[in-house]
Amino acid sequence: MGSSRLRRSLAAAAGLTTLFSLAACSSGDSVSADGKTTLTVATFSDFGYKPLIAEYRKTHPDVVIKERVSQLDQHHNSLSTQLASGSGAADVVAIEEGYMPKFREVKDKFVNLADYGAAKRQGEYLPYKWSQATADDGKFVMGYGTDVGGLAICYRKDLFAKAGLPTDREAVGKLWPTWDAYFKTGETFRGKVKDKAWFDAAGNVFSALMNQTELGFFDKSDSYIGDSNPAVKSAFTATAKAAADGQSANLVPFSQQWNAGIKQGRMATMTCPAWMTGLIQTAAGSDGEGKWDIAAVPGGGGNWGGSFLTVPKQSKHAKEAAELAAFLTSADSEKKIFTGPTGSLPSVTSALSDPAVQGTRKEYFNNAPTGKIFAASAKDLKPSFRGTKDQQVRLPFANALQTVEQGKASPDEAWDKALSEAEKNLKH
Repeated sequence: MGSSRLRRSLAAAAGLTTLFSLAACSSGDSVSADGKTTLTVATFSDFGYKPLIAEYRKTHPDVVIKERVSQLDQHHNSLSTQLASGSGAADVVAIEEGYMPKFREVKDKFVNLADYGAAKRQGEYLPYKWSQATADDGKFVMGYGTDVGGLAICYRKDLFAKAGLPTDREAVGKLWPTWDAYFKTGETFRGKVKDKAWFDAAGNVFSALMNQTELGFFDKSDSYIGDSNPAVKSAFTATAKAAADGQSANLVPFSQQWNAGIKQGRMATMTCPAWMTGLIQTAAGSDGEGKWDIAAVPGGGGNWGGSFLTVPKQSKHAKEAAELAAFLTSADSEKKIFTGPTGSLPSVTSALSDPAVQGTRKEYFNNAPTGKIFAASAKDLKPSFRGTKDQQVRLPFANALQTVEQGKASPDEAWDKALSEAEKNLKH
């Protein structure tokens, strides 16, 4: 949901365990003394499931549902361990899109949701979302899509005004039809407002650029092309140059320092998937209300993050788990999640087009029409292929960009370092 998102209200979510139940039940039992079935749902942030679970219980009184929430990497690392050992996995497990290629390699550890009617839902989803969680020419359905990130640019209206830039969201979007224009506008901004950065973190900008490429670090045969794909070099070089020129606030994404930077207004823009709006609002607090707005992303449509709900084979109640996963990802459920506090964008097309979604606005962001902005971005996206080891090779590029932000390496030196570290990671 994610990244996510890589959705990352992760630090706040770490260690939380929430129990939604009308009946008492010990955490280790799958069937309680009174015959109720216990299902556990494991996610890596708040997916907005609490009201949906309460709703589900009304029609399924014999089902007790627990929700386990942990940090992104911890969640996926634990799942790897649980699959290898054959025990400990939840009945319904969320997998973030960047990790899906890795877990699809061990699909035999998961229930084929097609056995429970999932294939009938193919037409409900954005095509690229459906294909990310299927194998064997679509015969194996590993997960139901939860959300897609969509992509926009969140910006500080007050800082734009200070720099003499337009503040109306339509006019702002026209400033940057391309990423080159975005960075050029950053130069203009920095020339007028020298004590503020243009964007929060080079790694976040680089992710946005890469997520607009059809092929990134791997080709469709899953061969590594990060060292030869001109799209990777172009995205890295442009972002690194902007960072070297002082456009970055040099904040570690999703850290306490990053949250503080948002609250202090240290940057004018942020690459902004739908789920990011919740993080900005939480970090900036009441002082930020009305100062932020949302404009179109450079280059047209885009996506950052999104997840899937899967059912590990070790679940003792696969049928019931599959039914719950289907409910949590229905068009109606995804619509309710988007219009609720988490604001995660649906991946089911009917929900994206629903008047309730299309008409959604974020009062905090100057009443921005988030439904229209993010849905249009998700629909216009040309999907980016993810290789099996995509996560392992992306990290060195993000780390290398941080060395540029910190003044420890030139863009060229950082590029060489990224390639070297990525090659090492490919061997593990």
